[in-house]
Amino acid sequence: MNMSSAVSVAFDPLLSWTVLAVLGGIGLLLILMGLRAGARGTIWRLGAIAVVLAALTNPSLVEEKRKPIADVALVVVDDSDSMSIGERRQQVQAAREMLKRKFGQEQGLEIREAVLPPAHIQLGSERPGGTRLIEAMRSALVDVPPERLAGVVLLTDGQVHDVPPSLPPELGGAPLHALIAGKKNERDRLIVVEQSPRFGVVGRQVTAKFRVEDPSGGTAPVTISVGGEVVRHMDVPVGKSVELPITVTNPGPNIVELETSPGQSELTLDNNRALFTINGVRDRLRVLLVSGEPYQGERAWRNLLKSDPAVDLVHFTILRTPQKDDFTPVRELSLIVFPMRELFEQKLKEFDLIIFDRYESGNLITRDYFRNIAEYVKGGGALLVSVGPVFATQRSLYRTPLGAILPAAPSGDVVEQGFKPKITDIGRRHPVTADLPQAGAPGKEPDWGRWFRVVTSRAEHGNTVLSGADEQPLVVLDRVGQGRVAQIMSDQLWLWNRGIDGGGPQPELVRRVAHWLMKEPDLEEEALRATAVGGHIEITRRTLATSFPDVTMTAPGTPPSGGATSTLKLTQVEPGLGRAVVDVDKPGLYRFDDGTLHTVAAVGNPDPLEFSDVRATDEKLKPLVEASNGSLIWLADHSEPDIRSVRPGRAAGGSDWIGLRRNEGYTVAGINQTPLLPGIVVAIAFLMALGSAWWREGR
Repeated sequence: MNMSSAVSVAFDPLLSWTVLAVLGGIGLLLILMGLRAGARGTIWRLGAIAVVLAALTNPSLVEEKRKPIADVALVVVDDSDSMSIGERRQQVQAAREMLKRKFGQEQGLEIREAVLPPAHIQLGSERPGGTRLIEAMRSALVDVPPERLAGVVLLTDGQVHDVPPSLPPELGGAPLHALIAGKKNERDRLIVVEQSPRFGVVGRQVTAKFRVEDPSGGTAPVTISVGGEVVRHMDVPVGKSVELPITVTNPGPNIVELETSPGQSELTLDNNRALFTINGVRDRLRVLLVSGEPYQGERAWRNLLKSDPAVDLVHFTILRTPQKDDFTPVRELSLIVFPMRELFEQKLKEFDLIIFDRYESGNLITRDYFRNIAEYVKGGGALLVSVGPVFATQRSLYRTPLGAILPAAPSGDVVEQGFKPKITDIGRRHPVTADLPQAGAPGKEPDWGRWFRVVTSRAEHGNTVLSGADEQPLVVLDRVGQGRVAQIMSDQLWLWNRGIDGGGPQPELVRRVAHWLMKEPDLEEEALRATAVGGHIEITRRTLATSFPDVTMTAPGTPPSGGATSTLKLTQVEPGLGRAVVDVDKPGLYRFDDGTLHTVAAVGNPDPLEFSDVRATDEKLKPLVEASNGSLIWLADHSEPDIRSVRPGRAAGGSDWIGLRRNEGYTVAGINQTPLLPGIVVAIAFLMALGSAWWREGR
């Protein structure tokens, strides 16, 4: 750039300005007194004082060599996913080339560009998502001094999701312009989630609220899916809020998807779907524990269940069986009345889990009540039976209607010898016992203590996950109808809790068995799961089989722009557990299917702002543009607006032109300083003034 010069007068006083002012005041006072007295030569004395004061200010002539600084014009380009609709990207690309050409013709103007790509939409669910165009602008202006900024031009479809209520301070008074791509008054059907609960109690209903927007009006069909399973179809009036009751079925994330069919006018089908996640939490668990004849392990069961604050325990111990009747009245033997009818008929379904610990059949709980318990399990309930030696006798629970749902039938014998429970081959693939602490490697002795009794049995159903002496079934798990049953074929689990012979993981084993009985998803033996972390999805397949089927992944969206499928092969990471990891670059709902099981994973914000509304608009940016005296132009109407330089404070935009502030900044390349009152000049002037004053007085 060309250099320029500027001349100015600078003062470097030898005394402070305060002292000079005092001296000037004293001199002026003396001159006034002389004028009043009519003294001759007063004017020349005033000249002498003026010369002295001027010399003390030390004036000099300063000549600056100035180098102009280029102003900065910033162009922020929105290249987010919504820009792929119609001809928006083509319009923006043409506008970029136009601005580069016209800005390049302006003298003393530096052009900078910031592009907001699709990757700027973070896949982490913590981020707010959407088009963060103002954030990109502010980041690009971090190293631009406000006094150099000539103006900012936004190239976008107007769907910006971080518009602040006032002008960002980084603009420093420079104009903000918006060139809008797309067409005015675009039409699109979309579904909007107005209210979505974040948490819900498993088994209970929560209420969401949504609406369908469509310029065509009428009604729209909506399909509701939970975890990939369709649960409801409904027709809803367009433009009206609709309340949607949803039953929380599983603990943990429950992904709810709402989908409406295409309308008469569509820009994209991505916003015809809406997702939100309800995290299911369990309410307090109600457990009924019925203990038989007291023994050392009874208190271990009670303490274990009472130690969990989420468990409401109802415990009854049968201290005296009918076989021990000595004609003592029952009301004198019972601490409280055993409420059999209330427990096993009226309120049976209120319990999440029923446990029989060394209970023997008799006349106390009738066969009808046992039949009720069996039906309770088939209907979705959970039953845990821990047996003692009596299970091998005629008073065995297996000889009641419960026998129809118990997986292990007694052989009529009890083995009493020391043994270490071992995880079976299928148990190493079952999540209840797969990585049980102290289990040891396959083929090696576990590190836990011994038990000394097991009731021999044959497992007619279910999966034997732990074996005892002589490879007898020790822990058997089975599904019955919609419910589940677990059998522990020994009454010596308490030995692990007491630390006998080294102890063992009794609390962990019981916790896992109980949670499996209550259908905890993480303990399902046949399960397909997908977990999204940032831009990755981890797919795991739990199975009791020895191999893993291929998994088909379906990407978000609908063909041809979305909905692409790919096949994933899983690698075994431990017995019964296969895993695959896939990288993804687009937010949305990914679907996985292995032919038997299916699941979904929500990547990024489950209801991405980017596609919540894709209609081009100037309403969001209009307040900022007007506040900065900028221009708002639709590219479809004016694809090549004029570029003008304007002075600060003037209007910087119109319907067909863009203004850039002319800051006229510069840096000083050099300085020449020349004293205006050299010492010799001051001395001569001072002496001449004094001499003139004396000469005038002598006349």
